[in-house]
Amino acid sequence: MMKPSADHGVRWRLIGFALSATGSLLFALKGILIKLIYVYGIDTTALLAIRMGLSLPIFLGVGLFEWIRRLPADRPDAKSLGLAAAIGVLGYHCSSWLDFEGLQTLEAQTERLILFTYPFLVIIFGRMIFGHRLRAHALGGAGLAYAGLAVMFGAEPARLSPSMLTGATLVFGAAATFALYQLFARELILRCGPALFTAVAMSAASVSLIAQFLLTRDIGELAAPAPAWRLMVALAIFSTVVPTFLMSAGTARIGAQGTAIISTVSPLLTIILAVAILAEPFGWPEAVGTLLVIGGTGLFTLIETRSQRRAR
Repeated sequence: MMKPSADHGVRWRLIGFALSATGSLLFALKGILIKLIYVYGIDTTALLAIRMGLSLPIFLGVGLFEWIRRLPADRPDAKSLGLAAAIGVLGYHCSSWLDFEGLQTLEAQTERLILFTYPFLVIIFGRMIFGHRLRAHALGGAGLAYAGLAVMFGAEPARLSPSMLTGATLVFGAAATFALYQLFARELILRCGPALFTAVAMSAASVSLIAQFLLTRDIGELAAPAPAWRLMVALAIFSTVVPTFLMSAGTARIGAQGTAIISTVSPLLTIILAVAILAEPFGWPEAVGTLLVIGGTGLFTLIETRSQRRAR
């Protein structure tokens, strides 16, 4: 009698792993697509306005569907929706702008590895803001990860140029703001549900990014050749909308820690694509740095997962 139920549970988790892995693969394409789009001279603010403008109707549709299908008693209150919108602006406007601007001068593979260290910033900000306990494995994992970045920059003098360091600082700022987003979003995701929270947060970020463009740029900057538009449509659909919902669906099946473990493949995929498509260099500093960053983050995630299971 238990066999079908057990089989269903295994299938449920396998689907979750597949969804999270596919989402990670699509997110890995983001930096590659952005670098290819920048070849056409597209401005960061214009690119983000186009990306979110193309995505906005989908997020609005999902949010409206989620709202209508719920009973009034199951809908979050206005305060929760307002906070979800504000956090969305932090995580998907501020963080995205810093990330995209950093990619103007930084290699796609280095950008991905810097962003990949955000879980440690979540721990640090959690300690600073909420007084969460700092664990030894978090500090050890962070040490390995940032040692990897130090190897990459220290062994390659070209990476110490002002433009590259500016790009790295901007991307680190993106990682920091995304860590704050993750820290503040957890409770609201529980209140609103993953799909509705994502729709509200992404819609708010879309509106604010479009407003930033309209207030600071000329509408003529949206003009771009057809190849650039094809890349921007791919960025909006396949590296924004689709992976966002795939990761949410995967997390619902295997949990946040399982999704985090699966996400460790994302930097590797970005590096492979950056070398194959963008012809970015990959020597021993990149290899050692990548191993340390992924090793440190992976070690932290595995230990954290086991400690949470024991706590249950």
